[in-house]
Order: sequence, then structure tokens, then C-alpha cells
Amino acid sequence: MNPVGLISMQYARPFTAEHFPLFSRMRELGYDFIELLVPEPGELDLDKTRAALEGAGLGVVLAARVNLQRNLSSDDPVAHRAGIGYLKYTADCALALGATIVGGPLTGNPLVFAGRPPQPVAEDERLARKARCVAGLREAGDHAAKIGITLAVEPLNRFESDVLCTTQQAMELLDAVDHPAVQMMLDTFHMHMEEASIAEAILLAGPRVAHFQANENHRGFPGTGSTDWVSVCRALHTIGYKGPVSLEPFRRNDDRFGVPFAQWRPPHEDESERLSASASFIKSHLLLTEYRR
Repeated sequence: MNPVGLISMQYARPFTAEHFPLFSRMRELGYDFIELLVPEPGELDLDKTRAALEGAGLGVVLAARVNLQRNLSSDDPVAHRAGIGYLKYTADCALALGATIVGGPLTGNPLVFAGRPPQPVAEDERLARKARCVAGLREAGDHAAKIGITLAVEPLNRFESDVLCTTQQAMELLDAVDHPAVQMMLDTFHMHMEEASIAEAILLAGPRVAHFQANENHRGFPGTGSTDWVSVCRALHTIGYKGPVSLEPFRRNDDRFGVPFAQWRPPHEDESERLSASASFIKSHLLLTEYRR
């Protein structure tokens, strides 16, 4: 069965050495790996982090953090080169930590996280962005391939990206990149906003899916939203997906007026039971749909 993991931001950001005891706690709650944000230089000692992960029996997948200063799609040569350099750095971090996958919006050009609205894009600039992303992913993919790392490009919703939003767009990009070390990552939260059918989008992606995030439409605990988990898991089994499945249940159960749902806080202790139930929920759906297709 697919390994199921939990993103580190569920507990802390930034995630530092003081949080290493959480590795054992995650394992106790039924998680097989942690999806760890790629540490900035000096944020974590990679050797000590790997030792702590192995000591807890926890695997690891990395999530890249892009910005406008390290941005594959940028027409600024400095930002473009910084984007390529950053992806190479993420692959090096993955190797040091014992991970094999780095996922995320690797094409760059964030919207909401960069504090900017989407703008119209002329056709020549659209094609130029695509060319820059293709060239950057090929170069970074060459580096990743040499050390056994897969880069998984994630489509985001229209409020977070104006470069890559749908599975079909990701297919077009990966067709152009045509590199075995550059594959796809899908997140059901974003897919709820951009896909007509999550299951059909998974089938379209097929063997290119290298990492999968199983999230509710409202970022709540799995099973509390409108996601059709039976069809999602059936589609994953149909494409033969055996890779990691990670959870990011960020929404908190606080419906008081004026409480921002995007406002992060560490989980209360009484949420541990729900985090454990979330791991069991996804694992049971993956297991049951495998035999009831």
C-alpha cells in the first residue's frame, strides 16, 4: 500500500531541531513519512535531521519553496538562474536527507504568496515563460537524475499561480521537458478548483504522478469535506500509483466570524486523535478501493 505522510507545517514552521521529537509522534499516529519543507541554508543540520528521521522510523519527502527571486518562469536572467540553482539545491538536500522526491510549484511565479494579483499575459510572453520553464527543468532534471532524485511539478489553483494550474497544462509542460527525472505532483485541494473531474485528471496524468497530496476541498480533515475519496483512490489504483500520499489538513474547526481560515497555528493536543484518524481514513480507502474496482 502507498505510504501516507503528514506535512511538517501541520506542527511547526519553520521546522527546526527542537521539533525532532515530533517525528516519533507522527509515527505513533500512523504516518509513514513527513513532507518536510526544503530547509533554507543553515535552518537544519541535514545529517542530524536524517539521523532523527531514521531513529523514528519515518521516511521523508521534500516540498520546495519558490519565490519571485528564484523563479524559473521569470524574464529576469538573475531570478531565472536562481530558480535553477534552487532546484539543484533542493535535490542535494533530498539526497542528504534520504528522500527521493522534491515536489511543489517548481515553475515559480507565485501570486498570493508574493502579494501580487494575476495580470493578463500576451501570447509571446506565455510562450517565453514556457520556454524558460522547460529549459530550467531540463537543466535541474539533469542534476537531479545524476543523484537519483525526482522533481515533481505541482499545478496550483488560479489564486496561487498564473503559470501552471491544471493537469492538462502540466502534461503539456512535461511533454516539452521530456525528462525522466521531471514528473508531476497532484493535490486534490487545488484540483477541486481547477479540474472538472479529479478522477479523470488523475487518469490523464497516469504514470507521470510521482507524488500525491490527499486534501479536502476546504483543507479540513479527510472525510469532512466533499472529496469523493472512493473515485480518487480508484483512479490512483487504475494508474498503478504506488508512491507517497501526503496530508495537509490545515483548516481548523473555528467558524467564529472574522477568524481567517488561512491563519496558521500549531494544532491543539486534542487534534492528535483526528490526525491519527485521518491517516487511517486515507489508508483504508486506498486499501479498499484496490480490491473493489
